[in-house]
Amino acid sequence: MRALLYDPEAPQGFRIGEAPDPVPAESQALVEVHAVSFNFGEIAYREGVLSPGQVSGWDAAGVVVRAAADGSGPSAGERVVTFGWTGAWAALRAVETGELAVVPDAVDLGAASALPVAGVTALQALRRLGGVVGRRVLITGASGGVGRYAVQLAALAGARVVASVGSPARGEGLRELGAEEVVIGPENVTAPVFGALDSVGGAQLAVAFSQVEPGGSVQAIGKASRRPTVIDFEEERLRGGRRRIEVFTVESPFGADLAYLVGLLDQGLLDPQIGWRGPWERAAEAAEALLGRRVRGKAVLDVTRP
Repeated sequence: MRALLYDPEAPQGFRIGEAPDPVPAESQALVEVHAVSFNFGEIAYREGVLSPGQVSGWDAAGVVVRAAADGSGPSAGERVVTFGWTGAWAALRAVETGELAVVPDAVDLGAASALPVAGVTALQALRRLGGVVGRRVLITGASGGVGRYAVQLAALAGARVVASVGSPARGEGLRELGAEEVVIGPENVTAPVFGALDSVGGAQLAVAFSQVEPGGSVQAIGKASRRPTVIDFEEERLRGGRRRIEVFTVESPFGADLAYLVGLLDQGLLDPQIGWRGPWERAAEAAEALLGRRVRGKAVLDVTRP
């Protein structure tokens, strides 16, 4: 099968080549992949993790060509969105049936492919803040893939959303998604927040933590800044020490959460915010734009076949 292979010598580490077809386990469906989406983390941290020629990738959507042998999951011919920690960037994917959801005909498979890691991360992290109805919630990195889902989902949940971005240009469109305020950096938040979702890390995580009211928490989702975070906990003790930082890790299986998000897409209540889309032959271009913060939201690649 054709696949996007890891090649450290190629532009952005991508080369289209041939790879062995996956062999599904009994609990896995075989899916013909039509579209994939890129996430910052899987692009930024490949070096030293992947071997040359390896097929990586988390998010993909397509059509089931062989149902799982154990009878679980959708039948052949059904459209699905899938998650796994490897194997998405290929013409075929073997995926656990608990890690997929059926996609209605009215939903574009490219849009569905943008859901798994970013959408489920935003959904699960928001839940961990607790009840947010009527409460101020800060979202850092709000212009990114996770951030744009988080803004929408928090607003749908009844939160008063404060979106933090790196520049005015990066903040465009966030009010239309549900943000009540858009600020340039968390240091410009004007009043305490109940909780925060941080996907930037570094100094921004420390500042976001300082903006949380007593009893609230920060979900530390990621480290897009690629910088460590320094917090003066003695100062925090002097301030009462009743705030929390929780290291967020997304939990699988994704199936139920994916089905919920697909339903929101189908109802027109969620926008996948695709900021870049093209054929997978342009994977290096998409990766460069994503790492360079030039993509508002998600980057989606359509799988082309000879």
